[in-house]
Amino acid sequence: MLIKEELESYTFSQAEAVAVRYIIDHVEQLEKISIQALAKESFTQPSTIVRIAKKLGFKGWVDFKHAYLEEHRYLTSQFTKVDSNIPFKAKDNVMTLAAKIASLEKSTIDDLISLLHHDDLSQAKQILNANKTIYLFGQNANILLAQDFALKMRRLGKLIHIVTTAGEEKYEAYNIPQDSVAILISTSGETPMILEINEILAKRKIKRIGITSIGNNTLSQSVDLFLPITTREKLFSKIGNFTTNISIHVLLDILYGLAFSSAYDENLNHLKTSGQLIDRRFSATELMEEEKED
Repeated sequence: MLIKEELESYTFSQAEAVAVRYIIDHVEQLEKISIQALAKESFTQPSTIVRIAKKLGFKGWVDFKHAYLEEHRYLTSQFTKVDSNIPFKAKDNVMTLAAKIASLEKSTIDDLISLLHHDDLSQAKQILNANKTIYLFGQNANILLAQDFALKMRRLGKLIHIVTTAGEEKYEAYNIPQDSVAILISTSGETPMILEINEILAKRKIKRIGITSIGNNTLSQSVDLFLPITTREKLFSKIGNFTTNISIHVLLDILYGLAFSSAYDENLNHLKTSGQLIDRRFSATELMEEEKED
C-alpha cells in the first residue's frame, strides 16, 4: 500500500488525525519544515508526529518524511499519456496500437531508472559478488521473467537456481547454503508465499534482495536490499502486465550487467569463446555475421 493510502485509511487518534491531514494537504512544504514547526502548524506535539511515523512502520519522522516525499515525487512525475492499465482502445488500428504499447514500454524504462539509486545498485553488486549461489523466488509470470536472467547468468558460469516446484519453495528456502543470496520478486510486496520464504531466509541470515512496488509494503520493509519497480498498474483491472513485466525484466538485466561488470574482460572473453565453440548459427545479414576464426 502506498504511504499516502495508509495515511488516509489508518485509524489514528484525534490529535494524530489533525497532523495527518496537515501532512497530506501540505506535502510540498514538508521538505524544508522541521518536526517542531510541523507540530506548531498542525497544533500538535512532535511526539504525536513521531507516533504517526512509527504506526506506519517507520523508525521515526526523518525516515517517514524521506519515504513519503520520494513517493510523492514519483507519483506526481510526468509519465506517458498512455494509460498503464488500458493502453489501447477497441477502435485503435494496428499501428496506433503498436505505437501506444511502444510508448508505454519506453516510458516504463525511464520511470524505472528514476526510482533507482547509486548506493542501492552498488550494494546489489556487492551482494551478488560476495555470494556463491543465487536463488530466485517468485510466482506466475515473475518466474518466467526470472528464467531469462538465470539463463544469462548460467552462461557466465554462475550458480543460479529458480524454485519452480509448487509446495517446495519453503523447503528450498530452509536448505539454501549460507554463501547464497536470494532474490524475491513480488509485484505487490504482499504475496503470502514470498513473505513466508523471506521470513525463513531472514531467520537463517541469508542475504535477500526484494524486487517489488514502491510504498510501505511488507517485502520492501523487511529485505536487506529493496529494489523498486514501476508502480503504475492496478492488480487486475488491466489488459496486461505491461509496465510491471518490463520493469522487472529491465531490473534483472541491470543486475546481470552489475554481475558481468565485476569481471568485464574475463566474462566477455568467456562468452565469445564458448559461443565460437558451441553456437553454429550463421546469418545472411552482414550486421549479424560474426568474424571468422583464423
